[in-house]
Amino acid sequence: MEPTLPGKAVDSSHGALLLSCCGIVFGGYVGSHMRVPVLPLYARSLGATTVQIGVINAAYLVVAGALSLPLGILSDRIGRKRLASFGAFLLAGVSFLLVFSRNPAELVGIYFLFGIGLAAFGPTMMSMVADLSPASHLGRSYGWYTTALYSAMSLGPALGGFVAEQWSFRSVFLVSGVIIFSTFWMIIFLLPGARRGAAARVPGESHAAVAKELVRNRPLMGCWLATFGGCFGLGAFVSFLPLHAQNRNLTVGEIGLVFAIQGLSNALSRIPFGHLSDRVGSRERLVLLGLLGFSVSLVGFALSERTAQFVWWAIVFGISMSLAFTSVGALIAESVGPESRGLAMGGYNTSIYFGMMASSALMGGVIQRVGFEASFVLTALVNLCLTGLFHLFMKDFSRHRSKSLGPE
Repeated sequence: MEPTLPGKAVDSSHGALLLSCCGIVFGGYVGSHMRVPVLPLYARSLGATTVQIGVINAAYLVVAGALSLPLGILSDRIGRKRLASFGAFLLAGVSFLLVFSRNPAELVGIYFLFGIGLAAFGPTMMSMVADLSPASHLGRSYGWYTTALYSAMSLGPALGGFVAEQWSFRSVFLVSGVIIFSTFWMIIFLLPGARRGAAARVPGESHAAVAKELVRNRPLMGCWLATFGGCFGLGAFVSFLPLHAQNRNLTVGEIGLVFAIQGLSNALSRIPFGHLSDRVGSRERLVLLGLLGFSVSLVGFALSERTAQFVWWAIVFGISMSLAFTSVGALIAESVGPESRGLAMGGYNTSIYFGMMASSALMGGVIQRVGFEASFVLTALVNLCLTGLFHLFMKDFSRHRSKSLGPE
């Protein structure tokens, strides 16, 4: 089914191009996330210590977070297709290199390349979706796109675990590489070479001038802060909820159920929330509602004692995240001109990676001092403070919307 609303005057190629983007991001993230449950075990089989395994994972997160912004700028300059295909090629190469890795030091170097590939691929594909979508369909376009992305992130680890159990660790890397390499060819053959609708940049305008202009863009800064706050909360959920739930006597299977319910409610609600985002007059209200629900669910986790309570708040957490982040992607696309979307989406991805890293790095020490319950409440307060800044920064958004959208 074509992901557009009937009765709207929309370019007939929009649905096909959007589905191509969804297929590409699905393949790229399925292949990349197949390695998630396998790499720590593989690294240990090569003699890596727990500290070294942490360094391997940190390598790609730091690099992806640091490079998302500059590579976003590069995609504005050289074109989305070139950078997205380079990212997919590098991600596939990482999988194939893992097949031949022999020690932990090589794994660190390979995952350094993984961070580069992820920074080139992720923000560029998000920018491509905005370039290919009419302004009236930004919300639903990101609804479909992020559904494909989160479905891939959920399916990838399960597929990787199955392949490893049936064959071997190296078989996982080989299959992963083949899947990602197929997305490289999909980019080459299915996506247009030009960034359709991108406005020409002022001749002689420098990268520094563009960056300075965007730093003064309060709605964009608000979206980045909201993303950082939400991912600060997500990092706490991913890193520390299993330990908190275990302290509440949940079994490993019950903890897995909580995570599965959160992922399912997150993925299934993105398409309807994307359509809702296009129908309402103010997407920022949906972001505010989602982030408020996000904070409430974190407090709910802190107070939960039984499995049913954890499951209920996991549903609220997933739905709130879906509501906020589907609209944030569309707001970022609206808050900048088409010629700056790569930079804007790069900053968005940087906010994601650094938000999750900050939570994982800081909240562990806080938990040791004040416990899980107070730490989850504190995380909710951090998210609320950044939500308040988002609200303040979005007050003059109508002016930026009219400047950035322009003629279709």
